[in-house]
Amino acid sequence: MRWQRLLSTIAVAGLLAGTSGWMQSPKGGGGKLKVYFVDVEGGQATLFVTPAGQALLIDTGWAGNDGRDADRIVAAAKDAGIKKIDYVLITHYHDDHVGGVPQLLDRMPVGAFIDHGPNREEGGAAEKNYATYEKTLAAAKAKRIRAKPGDVLPIVGMKATVVSADGKLIESALEGGGEANQYCKDTETRPADPTENARSVGVAITFGKLKVLDLGDLTWAKEMELMCPVNRLGKVDVYIVSHHGWNQSSSPALVQAIKARVAIMDNGAKKGGSPSVIETVQRALGLETLWQLHFSEESGEDDNTADEYIANLERPGDGNFIELVGSGDGSFDVENSRTGRVKHYGPSSQATSH
Repeated sequence: MRWQRLLSTIAVAGLLAGTSGWMQSPKGGGGKLKVYFVDVEGGQATLFVTPAGQALLIDTGWAGNDGRDADRIVAAAKDAGIKKIDYVLITHYHDDHVGGVPQLLDRMPVGAFIDHGPNREEGGAAEKNYATYEKTLAAAKAKRIRAKPGDVLPIVGMKATVVSADGKLIESALEGGGEANQYCKDTETRPADPTENARSVGVAITFGKLKVLDLGDLTWAKEMELMCPVNRLGKVDVYIVSHHGWNQSSSPALVQAIKARVAIMDNGAKKGGSPSVIETVQRALGLETLWQLHFSEESGEDDNTADEYIANLERPGDGNFIELVGSGDGSFDVENSRTGRVKHYGPSSQATSH
């Protein structure tokens, strides 16, 4: 499998496409946005590479594991043909998102780090994680950017707008947003979350007509605040399922209103992938396919998406990834590296498959 070959090749650490449905022909690379959903076993590491050759990595996975997550990120970067990550966005200071920063910096240069500012979670691991993060960036003399809602990140080749950061949210609706959200009235309310999850830096990414939403681990109450009574985000093409598909996030008020065509869940075998979230996502209007990085043992045979849309079926996983290649007209391909098969989604809401 291609992923394993890449990992063995770099030691420290052809693409497939189609014009419709499942295909086995090479992808074109020019003028495309590439997105790698790297398997970090229930954490997050999502690498965006623009046609301009600039890269944005959202989160770095876990520490430890002999540098497993950093190696997998480096392998994705190698596959994309880049030798530097221009920006690393840290959504919040939990182990599975910020833990891999020191190991990543040992393996690959980074231009700047983006985060929401100081840790806000008292006690527990978050304080230690933040202290390690600050110490690592100081030692590396790394540039640091503090994200605020409404900011547009300085990456060239796509537009990434910050919609949430440090518990604050965009005040005005994005283009295409602003309509009353009919799904709010039927969505339960939950108490505010005092953890770093609610402080997550969330971004809405546009590449021509293609729209991708990543809210990190933003939790239920903040989702409701963002989406009710007005949907400030509008519709998207791709929803990176919040919080690894754990049932503390992905409220119907969010999932139904954004009407994503494709959802991609960076769950682990035993982390995330809650049955209630998979059900909510699968039932969302307009959803064509749910892709998962792992088969969720909690959800079992009845609730997981179909096997062809799961990158890693067994535990421990093989590090298989999911890759999206997008075009400015809103069409995109999604590949499961475990099978080497690619599914095409056209500019319209209808995907074709064979």
